[in-house]
Amino acid sequence: MQLSELHGHKQYADRAFRGLALGAAGLVLLVLGLIAVKMTQRAWPAFGLGFFTSTQWSAPDGLFGALPFLWGTLYTAAIALVLAVPVSLGVALFITQVAPPWLKKPMVYLLDLLAVVPSVVFGLWGVLVLSQHFGLGRSFLTAGVILAIMIIPIIASLAREVIETTPVADKEAALALGATRWEMIRASVLPHSKGGIVGAVMLGLGRAMGETIAAALVIGSALGQITLNAFAPGNSMPAVIANEWGEAREPHRAALIALAVTLFVITIAVNLIATTIVQHSMKRSHGT
Repeated sequence: MQLSELHGHKQYADRAFRGLALGAAGLVLLVLGLIAVKMTQRAWPAFGLGFFTSTQWSAPDGLFGALPFLWGTLYTAAIALVLAVPVSLGVALFITQVAPPWLKKPMVYLLDLLAVVPSVVFGLWGVLVLSQHFGLGRSFLTAGVILAIMIIPIIASLAREVIETTPVADKEAALALGATRWEMIRASVLPHSKGGIVGAVMLGLGRAMGETIAAALVIGSALGQITLNAFAPGNSMPAVIANEWGEAREPHRAALIALAVTLFVITIAVNLIATTIVQHSMKRSHGT
């Protein structure tokens, strides 16, 4: 085969691969767009100013205020992040910078195993152990703790992968200049990995906000509850959808779909913010 023919085959293969990749990406966007359009159409009768500002939720009376559920979703996710992020980063740094080889591999396997445990298992453990034996009850705090346990493996695994991309030369240079291990981590590892760590945290936030079964089991299912008291019962958008969908009829069902659309929009917004932060961090790390 001549060189020109071989070059032509490579160009054809590159164009074919590019077309398949673009088609796959376009298909994903198309499916997401169709989901968003269909759900918005079904939820449109429930949308209105009162839907996002009212605290009253009563299907028999036709009152559907989403504010308490929006608050519960964000509040429990915030509690989960406050608890999970330090632990996750500590685990990731221990595995990558401190743990000996014989301990590193089992810890990685354990993290991967915890990441695939069904959420209902964590929810039942929260009901049977945290809410009863630890006196937390079914509350925002219990839901936040359960969500934190669920997202720790995700954040830690992603953070570990990012931290391991730190150039060895950068770490050795810091140590050669007399830096301690913590000073080396602070000066070389964390600045290099900052963007990826932010992305990992945002992914954990998305998981925490969208979790349904575990949150529904331990949050308390209180309607109209907006409070900073972490020990008070509450509710979240995924939990109320799971609890009320089976018996819902119109317009109640439209209101539940509106909650799902709201959660969908919030999740997309979180991902866009995470992407922006990561890109900005990468530009700063490259000096552009």
